[in-house]
Amino acid sequence: MPKLFVITEQESSSNIFFANLTEKFNSKNYEYFIANYSQPENKRIKENYQKLKESDYLILLLTAKSILNEMVTETVRIAKKNQDYHPEQKPWIIPIKTNIPIDSPWDYNLYSYLFKIRQWEWENADEPEKLIVKIIDYIEKPVFPSTPEMIIESKFINDSARNFTYRKPLPSSPPKLPKSQDNYAASFYIERPPIEKNCYQEITKPGALIRIKAPRQMGKTSLMARILDRAAKLGYQTAVLNLQLVESQIFNNLDKFLRWFCAAVASELNLAANLDNYWNEIFGSKVSCKSYFERYILKSIDTPIVLALDEVDHIFQYPEITVDFFSLLRAWHEDAKNRDLWQNMRLIVVHSTEAYVPIDINQSPFNVGLPIDLPELSADQIQDLASHYQLQLDMSEIEKLMAIVGGNPYLIKLALYQLSQKDITIDELLKTAATDIGCYAAHLQRHWCYLQQYPELAQAFKTVISCHQTVKLEVMQGLKLNSIGLINLQGNEATPSCELYNLYFKERLENSNF
Repeated sequence: MPKLFVITEQESSSNIFFANLTEKFNSKNYEYFIANYSQPENKRIKENYQKLKESDYLILLLTAKSILNEMVTETVRIAKKNQDYHPEQKPWIIPIKTNIPIDSPWDYNLYSYLFKIRQWEWENADEPEKLIVKIIDYIEKPVFPSTPEMIIESKFINDSARNFTYRKPLPSSPPKLPKSQDNYAASFYIERPPIEKNCYQEITKPGALIRIKAPRQMGKTSLMARILDRAAKLGYQTAVLNLQLVESQIFNNLDKFLRWFCAAVASELNLAANLDNYWNEIFGSKVSCKSYFERYILKSIDTPIVLALDEVDHIFQYPEITVDFFSLLRAWHEDAKNRDLWQNMRLIVVHSTEAYVPIDINQSPFNVGLPIDLPELSADQIQDLASHYQLQLDMSEIEKLMAIVGGNPYLIKLALYQLSQKDITIDELLKTAATDIGCYAAHLQRHWCYLQQYPELAQAFKTVISCHQTVKLEVMQGLKLNSIGLINLQGNEATPSCELYNLYFKERLENSNF
């Protein structure tokens, strides 16, 4: 009998569908667990994720609200991680869209996780039973997700129909890449001079390498998207790879990874893979990969190619391929100094932390090129951003907000969006900011969920927020806490990145056994 983990918003318009679906589960005697992330924090996070690990299916009843919920995204991330270690790739994920407008913005990572997964769609006017019969049939007679026989019931998002010209920006949505139909003029991006100008100039240089580093949700991918847009307008070809979305089995060995890497870049450039024509086992994977780019990719396209690698630090957890891959990127950058062919290859490397795998200084791409460390937003920039939400905030109000969240772009956007949607003041918003009913509830719960999965990081963070001065952390712990945005680092000296985290986590960590 299948075990199901169900995510829903029970008060939403999906209520009718949810009621009919659970009724059918009951009649089938399915064992299912319901997680409702629209409610305050569930006190049994560990138990929840143990149930997810034991489940055969993750049922996602998605609404326009839940597709922006960080806890929903975190659950899908964990489910996909569990798939990597399960012989049948379970839990299989069943996304069911319920009354989501075609132009609704999605959390960037959730959109990426689900894009290639079979999905269903239900509208209020439809009879629930028809779709439920299909879902039950899928559960009882599953088509293995990777088989070519799998039929997509509906296109996940019709990119040609998407309209990103919103009246007000949302805190998190897919970045506007040059191959999409999005309107850059309405993207509400706040520049941090002179960073953008420097990047636009650098990408025109032969063999350019731009390294963008900042904790998560600081705007790295948005900056990358704008560099790619500028490159596209110059007539360059662009390719984007997000390493966080690559299945873990690809990282099993260097040859498999480099084959995937070459094929993925070719696909982004609308070229056939043709790997067998250029891969030579005698010379090895690194030489074959370089040869593939020299003899095929770079010779097939006569304009500069900008290759953007997002979430690069995901590869750090695979030390058996990390050094070889990054030394390859460094070699390409060096080749551009002496060989005309390689001058057409431009690289953008996006990461959240420093490499914590030892790499020879002469083989690392992290000490060459143009380094970009994204700073937080200033008060003036926040005031500019507020105007896009039709908010007129004075400096005293902005200072109150910054006293809690600093200049973190994502946290600022969450607050501004909430202010634009409800008739409340800054003071009213901040009163519940560090609670499970405030505008940061899902964001804080996602971090709390992460810390409970990694007790050693929870203990390290507990040490940081318990002190009134900087704390020296073990290198790996400091880098990981910094990469997710919970702490600021100066060398190995750590402080909480903002007062919000101090307020929310101090009591929870003190009352937990880490």
